[in-house]
Amino acid sequence: MSDEKIILEANNIHKSFFKQNKDKLEILKGVSLQVEKSKISIIIGASGAGKSTLLHILSGLDNADEGEVKINNTKIFNLLDDKLSKFRNNNIGFVFQFHHLLPEFDAVENIAIPIMINGETKQKAMRRAEYLLSMVSLSDRLHHKPSELSGGEQQRVAVARALANNPSIIFADEPTGNLDSANSNSLHQLFVELKNELGITFLVVTHNPNMMNLGDVVFEMKDGQISINR
Repeated sequence: MSDEKIILEANNIHKSFFKQNKDKLEILKGVSLQVEKSKISIIIGASGAGKSTLLHILSGLDNADEGEVKINNTKIFNLLDDKLSKFRNNNIGFVFQFHHLLPEFDAVENIAIPIMINGETKQKAMRRAEYLLSMVSLSDRLHHKPSELSGGEQQRVAVARALANNPSIIFADEPTGNLDSANSNSLHQLFVELKNELGITFLVVTHNPNMMNLGDVVFEMKDGQISINR
């Protein structure tokens, strides 16, 4: 795979925790992988295999004990906290199992806020937020607060928010874990549409077999290591 196609590269990632009895628990044992641009890459594995831990390290939300992660050829572990935060704001979007929308703000405001935090004017931020809500088929829900939206709609707003600052890659941790099958399938199709129409790169941790079937590449975590399943 040529370097031009690689958006994320991880080499020899190790991560351990210490249990209450002081025993060392190795979660990641030298994980290496590459993620290609404009693809949906899936990470599967049994509960406790280290999938979410790996995702948090790859996205800069957590540190590794050893190893290296590059996103757009930037070694993220070399960045100081403030520069890492700025890098994440400019390059990374997140979608979690729970939407984490701000309850006191409506849909368009929830998306506009991170755009304004990134330095854009309120007018331009609101305009982009409206555009992104149209991309996820929620133009008729602009001024609904999270409590006024269904679970599937809340998660679509969360996806639109992840797109707010035009990220290079979106990390999704069990994005359909809190949804019924109909809304899960709808969200899966949305990811495919965003990949095809905007060239968005997704790295998704999931237990959902339907999501796995939509992946261009499927990685499997087992015993602290990773391999390509498909």
